[in-house]
Amino acid sequence: MPDTRISVGLAQIAPIWLNREATLEKVVNWIEKAAAEGCTLVVFGEALLPGYPFWVERTNGASFESELQKSLYAHYVAQSVSIDDGDLRRVTATAKRHGIAVYLGVMERAADRGGHSLYCSMVFVDRDGNVQSVHRKLMPTYEERLVWAIGDGNGLRTHTLGAFTVGGLNCWENWLPLARSALYAQGEDLHVAIWPGSARNTEQITRFIALESRSFVVSVSALMRRSDISSNLPHAELLRETADDIMADGGSCVAAPNGEWLLEPQLGDESLYIVELDHQRVLEERHNLDVAGHYSRPDVTRLIVNRKRQTTAEFSDD
Repeated sequence: MPDTRISVGLAQIAPIWLNREATLEKVVNWIEKAAAEGCTLVVFGEALLPGYPFWVERTNGASFESELQKSLYAHYVAQSVSIDDGDLRRVTATAKRHGIAVYLGVMERAADRGGHSLYCSMVFVDRDGNVQSVHRKLMPTYEERLVWAIGDGNGLRTHTLGAFTVGGLNCWENWLPLARSALYAQGEDLHVAIWPGSARNTEQITRFIALESRSFVVSVSALMRRSDISSNLPHAELLRETADDIMADGGSCVAAPNGEWLLEPQLGDESLYIVELDHQRVLEERHNLDVAGHYSRPDVTRLIVNRKRQTTAEFSDD
């Protein structure tokens, strides 16, 4: 019989905050660590490359025409990721060299939207080193809307990984029932949720999604501490003064298809947590509930998903 198991690595790490190249170096090192441990997939937190915008709520981010906010945003854009320009080339090459798949949260500077707005994107790189999907967060949450643009449905896709069908969402969009349903409808049985960090985000919804979908759910969070604010950053002194000692303390965890913890929320430590998943458990739990299969009524309720990548203009030179 074919092997129905895979090993998943949860890379709960802090970024080299707002420094793309240094964070990229760290990400590559942790991909290699996961590969050395035999992982099929390694997952990193939301917006990890180059980091979550923790300054916004601490420095009056809604102040209009603020020179401070303009300066910090300009630095954020400059340190973000342009996939078209090859900023993830080292990630894809490392994935290919080691035969490991990667989910990575990035701040994407999207060429197809002009190149100056930022999207909170969840990138899936397959074991051959190919970028298979870039999911731009559908709706940034609260203060995130001051620095992140609204995404689209293009990245609502699943991917084959061994016996599993894997998909994922960013942070609070995991609470969107229709976004989850779009993934369930494609056969998702391994759901990946990425977060900036905190067990208050992961400890309830991880088990809830597992119970709803009868899937494995892997939640991966980042870390962020005052000590992670480099003196080289713009307004570094102010950023330190307004920061908390700990702004993101992790909370990475894994739930089985029956809602039981395989890994309870892990707090505070920068570590690679590895969990082995067996697809047989999905089949067992789908016996009494399969929300996209025998427990659905498409003749009564159906979901329509627009996966067209949204652009400002379409050009024809014919």
